Amino acid sequence: MPVFFQHQINEYTRLGVWKIEETEDFFKGNVPQHREVTHPHKRLQHLAGRFLLQYLFPDFPYKLIQIADTRKPYLPDERYHFSISHCGDYAAAIVSSTNRVGVDVEEPVVKILNIQNKFLSDKEREQFLDEFKTPDFRLPTLFWSAKESIFKWYGAGGVDFRQHIQLFNLQEEKQTIDCFFAKNESDLVIHYRHFDGLVLAWVVS
Repeated sequence: MPVFFQHQINEYTRLGVWKIEETEDFFKGNVPQHREVTHPHKRLQHLAGRFLLQYLFPDFPYKLIQIADTRKPYLPDERYHFSISHCGDYAAAIVSSTNRVGVDVEEPVVKILNIQNKFLSDKEREQFLDEFKTPDFRLPTLFWSAKESIFKWYGAGGVDFRQHIQLFNLQEEKQTIDCFFAKNESDLVIHYRHFDGLVLAWVVS
């Protein structure tokens, strides 16, 4: 069973990353497809993400998932809060019965260096990229993933990544980044992991 990474965050919250090695028929035999996805690989990612929800919590009622106007999936009764992300051959999910959550998974690519000013403020670029003095594109990828996890945690749309999501205090030894989310004035802690060819970020509040 290709569980790439699994983490019990607390008694009520679990996180997992699934390496997709199965066929579409495998997932369709276990979970329904909630929306029409025409691209075969994106459809596989979609199904794998929903499969992972029930892998993390076997009683997860995936048949009740609704999609908000902001495209955020949710359960009407909020029995579980959850977030799904996928890229390449990986799907990630975080599920909690008590806390709002957000997760994002990314494959670092060098082209992110050309667009980092679109999601990082001048202050963030000065603080982080000058401080670490590295040409490695994994660091901007991490910041993008961190901000995506906040965006998904918030779930209501209308977020300016440069203005509303302010990152500071990256602690490599703890694998955390502090964040101030200006939309609702929340202080948050983003957790992350670096893997070979993969970056994972998540937030729980």
